[in-house]
Amino acid sequence: MATQAAWRRYVLVFCGIGLSVTGAVAALNYYVDPYLIHQWDTAHLLRLLPGREKLSPWGKTYALARFRPQVLYIGNSRTELGLPVRTAVFGPQRVFNAALSGASLGDAAAMLRHAAAVSPLRTVVWGIDAPSFSMEIGNTDFDRALVAADRYYLVRRGLINLKRALSVDMTLDSMRVLRGTFGHICQSSLALYGQRDGRCVQDRIDSLGGTAAAIVPRVRDFARGAGPTEDAMRELTIRVVSVCRAGVRLRLYVNPTHAMTSDALYWAGKWAALEAWQARLAALADRQRRQGCDVRVFDFSGFNAVTTEPPPQVSGKHEMLNYWETSHYRTRVGEMILARLFGDGDFGVELTPATLAPHQAAQRAARDRYHQLHPVETALVRQR
Repeated sequence: MATQAAWRRYVLVFCGIGLSVTGAVAALNYYVDPYLIHQWDTAHLLRLLPGREKLSPWGKTYALARFRPQVLYIGNSRTELGLPVRTAVFGPQRVFNAALSGASLGDAAAMLRHAAAVSPLRTVVWGIDAPSFSMEIGNTDFDRALVAADRYYLVRRGLINLKRALSVDMTLDSMRVLRGTFGHICQSSLALYGQRDGRCVQDRIDSLGGTAAAIVPRVRDFARGAGPTEDAMRELTIRVVSVCRAGVRLRLYVNPTHAMTSDALYWAGKWAALEAWQARLAALADRQRRQGCDVRVFDFSGFNAVTTEPPPQVSGKHEMLNYWETSHYRTRVGEMILARLFGDGDFGVELTPATLAPHQAAQRAARDRYHQLHPVETALVRQR
């Protein structure tokens, strides 16, 4: 009996210590919250973070449920970095940039499903690219359990956050925050209503050796994408129909990546697939407009006055005016995009059955001129 009593005491003490330690770790991580996974309008958002945000989808999905925006941006890092939320275009409406770094079409569609479940959406602005137009999980931090499925989302989310607070990596980073060694590079995107702080990108560029050194790697990364894929087009169609039925205004736009990225698709033999994809986007929007939906699709990519800006290898300058590097455009270009989507800007071309053929013919001619007038850029692309 004495042995059994001693054993019970041992088990109770062991369990008590284990629960105490686990509870302390969870409380520490939940309070410090190094990744800002459950913050909105708190002092935590003023904390400077490392250049690469960890678990950004966690923070953004939570913020959407708390902020409940009326205007939503979705897409990948190009939209996240380049499309400004501080704009007069939408007046007093609440705007949030829910785009995610590395996001595929599937990731963006999941974020839209989540936002539609927790927010009173009026307008959706969706940035897309042909290479990332697939259903693969581009942002590996985007756990689909974060997507709202019912009105009890915040309750369920609290349990998910608590489970995440028990992880080793979060504990180590909490300690780094407390020691002041976590990194102090840029603001959280949540502090900027979802838009990525340019200082984060500049830190990444500097780590690569500057803008000139980042040019060719970014071109290569862009051209490697698996899209556009058939399953992604089906998913886009489903999302567009759903948005239209909800009476939400929708603007799809092809991101204005640098002309060198479009040229990379050409040399990789993907130009025909690109044009076919554009045709399907135009047809999709046209079908929905005929049914009364306020949906339009614009192409800002290809070869135009914005995208053909000379890179540092040609201009001799350290930076570019319109681009951080060939993959990501600056906010000044994002402002031009919004002006065209919702006003009378002259940048970009609306894709409709009537404009498609002339636009594509003009782009093919512009591409051929680009090869003649920009031999350095063409050679850099072909070095792949």
